[in-house]
Amino acid sequence: MSYLLRIVLPDRPGALGAVATALGEVGADILSLDVIERSPGCAIDDLVLELPPDRLADSLVSAAVTVPGVRVEYIRPYAGQIDPYRELELLDRLATMPGQSLPVLADGVARIFRAGWALVLAAPEAGHAAVLASGGAAPELTSLQAPWWPPSPTRVLDASGGWAPPDWDRLGTELAVAPLGDGALLLGRPTLLWLPAELLRLQHLAAIAATVTG
Repeated sequence: MSYLLRIVLPDRPGALGAVATALGEVGADILSLDVIERSPGCAIDDLVLELPPDRLADSLVSAAVTVPGVRVEYIRPYAGQIDPYRELELLDRLATMPGQSLPVLADGVARIFRAGWALVLAAPEAGHAAVLASGGAAPELTSLQAPWWPPSPTRVLDASGGWAPPDWDRLGTELAVAPLGDGALLLGRPTLLWLPAELLRLQHLAAIAATVTG
């Protein structure tokens, strides 16, 4: 079974290698690794790991924290694609599939940011933003209340404000929004907090995508 593990580790030579060794000792196979954020003294990494069926997810946490200074922020089963899927590949698809650019964008950003879903929203009319496209396991919505508009600056939104479907708050959905031309990109993922570096990355990707999608 695959798991997504987010760890905070000291930004020193050999720290990541020590974590990889510890995870390997419990039978974990590292399928992918993303450096999410780096600050003085520490780094935050996302690892997608494959664990034999006879091992428990707790063994990943126990193994990682044997390395001095390492802290596990989050772990959950991971059912997404494990092959690399990066921004340039998405932008290339947008350029070659103009008729499907918005669905391709929504699906692509959901995959890149390991979100449960993504919505492309139009500028609101009478307080409601129309859903132009959706990606991932997106909720079936045709429009959404948007009292938080405008989407700039790129930021985290609170799902408990009464404007969002109740399921989002109940499931611990973490929301992020970014401007997309005159519209917006809204992403949701379960319980995994958005970091400042991720929001900056989302902002840059949305800005470039807006020029490609028109």
